[in-house]
Amino acid sequence: MSIIAGQGDAARSLALLWDEAEAGGGRTAPGPKPALSVAAVVAAAVEVADEGGVTALSMRAVADRLGRSSMALYTYVPGKAELVDLMYDRAHGELPGAYSLEDGWRAAATAWAADLRALYLRHPWLLQVSYARPVLGPCEQRVMEALAGVLFATGLPAYTLRAAAASLFDLVRGGARTRAEARLAAAATGVADTEWWAERAARLGEVAPDFAERFPLSVRLSAGEAEGGAPASWEERMDATHAAGLALLLDGLEAATEGRPGGVSPR
Repeated sequence: MSIIAGQGDAARSLALLWDEAEAGGGRTAPGPKPALSVAAVVAAAVEVADEGGVTALSMRAVADRLGRSSMALYTYVPGKAELVDLMYDRAHGELPGAYSLEDGWRAAATAWAADLRALYLRHPWLLQVSYARPVLGPCEQRVMEALAGVLFATGLPAYTLRAAAASLFDLVRGGARTRAEARLAAAATGVADTEWWAERAARLGEVAPDFAERFPLSVRLSAGEAEGGAPASWEERMDATHAAGLALLLDGLEAATEGRPGGVSPR
């Protein structure tokens, strides 16, 4: 299930994202308990989502974690829609704001992709928040700015780099989603991926003994994985697939720089 970002009140959400202090983050609640803040509410919400995904997220769940009533939270965050935007943006604040080009743009792009993928796997609920409509927060934008700094070092025009940036985001997000869902499947069913595939492959061989004849190109693709010396574990195989896909995308970007005025070597 995906949650569409940016559904809350635009003025309130953007004020909270860009100027937390003026938006009420510094206000304190009366009573002997430690004062709340927007940052504290968001941090608690991230913990809830890390443990149970966005389906477990509610104002009550966050309030319980903070030892407060749900109503107390509304002093700081108008509602769940605005809270999701804040969580999404704050999580992206874990990423660097820039990458060194000392080893070339390709090495920097690879590092950016690795960091973003690691973020998604640390906080898999981020993958449940659709980015069809961006949050438009400073941390999310800083991630794009960091990538733009890497891509513009290629010397390619902005219209080409816009497509490259979108493709990189899609590649990293899609690969991370598959890996996160594989973890979830194993945890939810109690059946490891290797065990699941072994049983299904055996059953498929029984019910479709002519599978290889009917789908020869699919079998050929599977054989290509073995030819490449695929790692044993399912997660390692997904990691290797991601690395290979990223390399192909960067190969294409590198090829686009060849022969263009201003194009630079990736190394």
